Formats: sequence, structure tokens, C-alpha cells
Amino acid sequence: MSAALATTVRARPGTIVLGAGHGAITCKVQLAERWDAVRVTAAASETVQGVKVAVLAALAPGADHRDFVMKLGGAERADSDTLMETGAVTGSTFLLSARRRRPAR
Repeated sequence: MSAALATTVRARPGTIVLGAGHGAITCKVQLAERWDAVRVTAAASETVQGVKVAVLAALAPGADHRDFVMKLGGAERADSDTLMETGAVTGSTFLLSARRRRPAR
């Protein structure tokens, strides 16, 4: 599957742009609790926290970014990590989910 296709499948139309130009990474971020996803284009030097805040503003307005974790490849990524440090490449998919599990209702 190509990177362009991977970032468009089951994602909202439009892209959150946090940095463009040479070296920018386009990835998909899925918010597990909402069963929703968005595309993000960001500079490789953008932090995980910056991406997390932007995605939560789009998918869960008012949510506190400290209550959520971002994972890539099943491993939690620190807020201070840059996208480059996480190993993300164009076409990567991050999972954004609540830090603590919530009971089903």
C-alpha cells in the first residue's frame, strides 16, 4: 500500500498542517475513543505533543492533551519526542487514546 493511500483511508477530508516544505511528514492519527482519524502534515522536528494538541482540537475539542497518549508501532511516544525521533515516515499511523482505560457504558 502506498503512503498516499495509507494516509487517506478512513480519514476525514482535509489535512491539519503544522509545517510544510522539505522534510515534512504526512501521517494519519486515529483517535480510538471516537473511531475517527485525520491526516497531519508536519515538519519532522514537530513534537508529539504539538501533533497531539492539534488533533485533539479537531476531533475532541476541550480535551486535555495530558489525558491522552500517542503510540506508534505499539509503543507509547513521549510528548517531548520529535516525529523524526519516533521513527515516523510519510504514511505512518499513530494511535491516540486515553491514558487510562474507561469502563464501557
